[in-house]
Amino acid sequence: MKNTKWQIKLGIMLLILSAVLYYINYIVFHDLHHMFVFLLEDLAFIPIEVLVVTLIIDRVIEKREKQHLIQKLNIIIGVFFTEAGTEILKFCASNDENVGNIKDKLIITNNWSDSDFNNAVKIINNHTYSIKIEDVDFEKVKSFLVSKKDFTMRLLENPNLIEHETFTELLNSILHLEQELIIRDISTLSKDDIEHMEIDVKRVYKYILTEWVYYMRHLKKKYPYLFVTAIDNNPFKKM
Repeated sequence: MKNTKWQIKLGIMLLILSAVLYYINYIVFHDLHHMFVFLLEDLAFIPIEVLVVTLIIDRVIEKREKQHLIQKLNIIIGVFFTEAGTEILKFCASNDENVGNIKDKLIITNNWSDSDFNNAVKIINNHTYSIKIEDVDFEKVKSFLVSKKDFTMRLLENPNLIEHETFTELLNSILHLEQELIIRDISTLSKDDIEHMEIDVKRVYKYILTEWVYYMRHLKKKYPYLFVTAIDNNPFKKM
């Protein structure tokens, strides 16, 4: 409301200033004809000015701001994979009964092009996620996720994540899995509990695998030296 009042006051002041300047023009030159000619010319130019400002300049500025935001988001995602993401992905992939169907196709190299990364996304979207839930060390998973809870919460507090819905969903799915492990007695999980945990792990697995492929593509384009390190740490290499 205060911002609106300030804008109204500014508009009134500018109109008054314009009227004063036109009045001074008339007092000095006494030429209403030319004054109205210039006024109409200025008014005629306003639509063109609006076009240039709103459709061209604003579009360029918006594009630059979006690129800057994407850069910030990728930095956040990079910190996530360094701190926790790679380990979580290793855990999920190592317990995937069907990982043999995709692991060789996810050995990313320096020769990968955009089409290779796009194919990788198609492969993981069509993958049948099957977790060997009975072999999962839930105590170890719980301990790791709890140790990373504050870090995950700080990431979620970042306002830039509003522009990245899938990564936000990944963080929420990780926090949900951690909460499920906290509220349950892991030593005496029922059949229903185990089935529920399996769904939660699959959700994390699918989100994190997709984000990992996109992040690897980003590194290849923008940070080749980090990409080399990421290739060496590929969780599918040693499976």
